[in-house]
Amino acid sequence: MDKRFGLTVPFVGAPLASQRDLFADLGDLGYTDLWSSEADAYDAFTALVLASQWAPGLRLGTAIVPVFTRGAAVIAQSAAALSELSQGRFVLGLGSSSDVIVERWNSVPFEHPYRRVRDTARYVRAALTGEKVTADHETIRAGGFRLGIAPSHPVPIMLAALRPGMLRLAGQESDGAIITWLSPDDVRTVVPYVHAGGPDKEIVARIFVLPTGDADAARALGRRMIAQYLTIPVYGAFHDWLGRGETLAPMSAAWKAGDRKAALAAIPDAIVDELIVHGAPSRCHERIDAYVEAGVTTPVLYVIPFGDPGQAVRDVAPATRP
Repeated sequence: MDKRFGLTVPFVGAPLASQRDLFADLGDLGYTDLWSSEADAYDAFTALVLASQWAPGLRLGTAIVPVFTRGAAVIAQSAAALSELSQGRFVLGLGSSSDVIVERWNSVPFEHPYRRVRDTARYVRAALTGEKVTADHETIRAGGFRLGIAPSHPVPIMLAALRPGMLRLAGQESDGAIITWLSPDDVRTVVPYVHAGGPDKEIVARIFVLPTGDADAARALGRRMIAQYLTIPVYGAFHDWLGRGETLAPMSAAWKAGDRKAALAAIPDAIVDELIVHGAPSRCHERIDAYVEAGVTTPVLYVIPFGDPGQAVRDVAPATRP
């Protein structure tokens, strides 16, 4: 597998339309991949459509498209379009997302996430061949859909996964797993479940990075992110499984009680330092290398907003390594 080094786009803190020049520089900085996200800002596809034209040559991926908030046929159409625009440099990342995004924000029942991810992956993979999709699944009925314009290049499909069931599914029914909110040691825990499904599976890891020597500021930002994410049930259950349940219990209790300040204060420095890469650029590179040594094949950096995002992207770029 080619050595890869990715970045999360677009960058927070600047309008998407203003980011063209930075996108265009990323290949020269050593980045090979651009991966989007989809939560409460831009959707998963728009930034990649622009990247296909602004940064030709880079591989593009969604991390992730939630399977509940779009129909499987629409996902297949979007994937085919991006594959065409990027001349086959597109990877479709699918996942269940969370009950907050799916149910609370989009009013869609968050039911049977494992089955829905599995069935959507099967439906979309079949649709991307250009053949009529006729097989019904537990959570999706095919209805005889056929893509009007099938992609001329294969579209790899990867699945976001946290705990053993979904990790195994990613290894069995996709080209690899997309993982997040974990330390290098945690990577060693999750990767064997993926590889149990077959050899040569790609492991994409979103890694939160803040290249700054201001440890207090980095930890303050890291605490906010940890509290916002790890109090969501799917992420809380993930960290219970990883063994952090007892340590994070005071944070969760304070958050549930509505005491945000106490929740932040309850997060130990050690947890922030495990889950957030921060420090001088050289220190950040060392930590990113630790993820790769643990089994990540494609590190995808999420540069935490703090100061000039362009400078931060350059500070942690592969081309700037000592």
